[in-house]
Amino acid sequence: MVLADNILQQASDMTFGVWFLIGAALVFFMQAGFAMVETGFTRAKNAGNIIMKNLMDFCIGTVMFVIIGFGLLLGEDAIGLIGKPGFDIFTSYQSFNWSDFVFNLVFCATTATIVSGAMAERTKFISYCVYSAVISGLIYPIEAHWIWGGGWLSNWGFHDFAGSCAIHMVGGISALVGAKILGARIGKFTRGKDGKIKVHAFPGHNLTIGALGCFILWFGWYGFNGAAAKSVDGLASIFLTTTVAPAVATVTCMIFTWIKYGKPDVSMCLNASLAGLVGITAGCDVMDFTGSFIVGIVSGLLVVFGVWLLDYVLHIDDPVGAVAVHMFNGIWGTIAVGLFATGSAPENAISGNLKGLFYGGGFSLLGKQLVGILAVAAWTAVTISIVFLVIKATIGLRASREEEIIGLDATEHGLVSSYADFAPSIEITSATVEHESSIPEPPIAPKVPVEKAVEVESYVAPSSSRISKVVVICKRQKLNTLLSALEAISVTGVTVTNVLGMGMQKGQPEYYRGVEVESNLLPKTKVEVVICKVPVQKVIDTAKAALYTGHIGDGKIFVYPVDEVVKVRTGEVGYDALQDE
Repeated sequence: MVLADNILQQASDMTFGVWFLIGAALVFFMQAGFAMVETGFTRAKNAGNIIMKNLMDFCIGTVMFVIIGFGLLLGEDAIGLIGKPGFDIFTSYQSFNWSDFVFNLVFCATTATIVSGAMAERTKFISYCVYSAVISGLIYPIEAHWIWGGGWLSNWGFHDFAGSCAIHMVGGISALVGAKILGARIGKFTRGKDGKIKVHAFPGHNLTIGALGCFILWFGWYGFNGAAAKSVDGLASIFLTTTVAPAVATVTCMIFTWIKYGKPDVSMCLNASLAGLVGITAGCDVMDFTGSFIVGIVSGLLVVFGVWLLDYVLHIDDPVGAVAVHMFNGIWGTIAVGLFATGSAPENAISGNLKGLFYGGGFSLLGKQLVGILAVAAWTAVTISIVFLVIKATIGLRASREEEIIGLDATEHGLVSSYADFAPSIEITSATVEHESSIPEPPIAPKVPVEKAVEVESYVAPSSSRISKVVVICKRQKLNTLLSALEAISVTGVTVTNVLGMGMQKGQPEYYRGVEVESNLLPKTKVEVVICKVPVQKVIDTAKAALYTGHIGDGKIFVYPVDEVVKVRTGEVGYDALQDE
């Protein structure tokens, strides 16, 4: 029986040892998620720079963790404050704890990555490399030693299972300090004639990539929270809490933004998913379903509040919401342990049977959590402020105004574009025509005569030229109706371009992350035809009939003379060049 028990114990240890490394691999994969979220939430002209920064986070972090970080985190404890640096990875490789090194390395890289998002689009690349190295080699390892490496907080009873405080709050505070010292992106905040500061929205260029990053992070979080589980039941419970909190946070955020802004905010809901994950990270092992549900509700509201606070009160520019997600919810998640830790969670018996305030534990655990938050926050705020101020005074922290306007892809990395072979296209299908009538026209204004709704400007004198170009600017949803009408009068050679236009109409107010998007430029479609055989007036009348809805902004028609047309293949010119074979 004893032999069988020993065999089972060895098998269990081996299984969880393998899962521990799989969890580390999942956490490493989260680097891709952070890269996608940050890239998608910012502008295309900086995409390559952001990818490069997220790559170097891990690579520079690895070098710094080898040199000094690992020793400071898990070296022999010195008076509860730091681990003693050592080089066992070089001198005693055969007996070195490889698993612990890899696992703690991928966590370390996450902390530096968080800072990147809040300081995106205006930070010098060399400066980023420097402060990323300091975070990975010094700031994170020391406070993480307090919590996980045998330091004073862990010995005192402070609990942060997977890093709400040690990783996310630290990364969020660093992001807040960095964004404040760095300053906002050009044009983010402007002062009006009345002296009030106006907040401007800078929509992310690719929310699809941002959403992919969010799903990658959620997937990787099962390793982030679950890798250190000690039992199958504990692992299953951690998976449950890690699923419930972000789901509830996202639903909460969706309902709140729907009520507040009239429509559910996509990017804010993506942030809310991550906020729920951050919120549950500290107590995922000691909370039950109820605790994780409440954590999710608060996280979903807290992330919206955090974005609003930075924009409208603090006037600190955070392009991706890193501070709202990581700092605010890192603090909340750490506090939540002191409120909702319960003995019914399977891993809690291993963690010391912690009990929060609402489960009969009194204020003891909550007090320890609050002291831990204050200590780690103070350490982080002071050290990262010194780092940023030294960088600013020496090599400079911020890119120049010209570099920021052009984009860091071109100025920092020599990239013309991160999407060199990508160009938008217009897809026209019969299905679009079928469903076009279901697209409602916005009730912008009362009906007006067709002459005002679809204006015509002609630069062609009567009978002065037998070849003319007609340019039609119209609403995108009217494109297929116009093309069908032109085809019916034998006009088949058409050039179509998506454009942005500014006119008298302002459109309906839209919001991005709680900030109204100024609708000076509205999406339009430009249709160009060159005609000779078909009378110009017939084309004008056909276009007006196809586009007219009775509202200002239905479209505009321009008519220009054409001196000559040449068909390249045959060499035909004039009237003959325009005829189909």
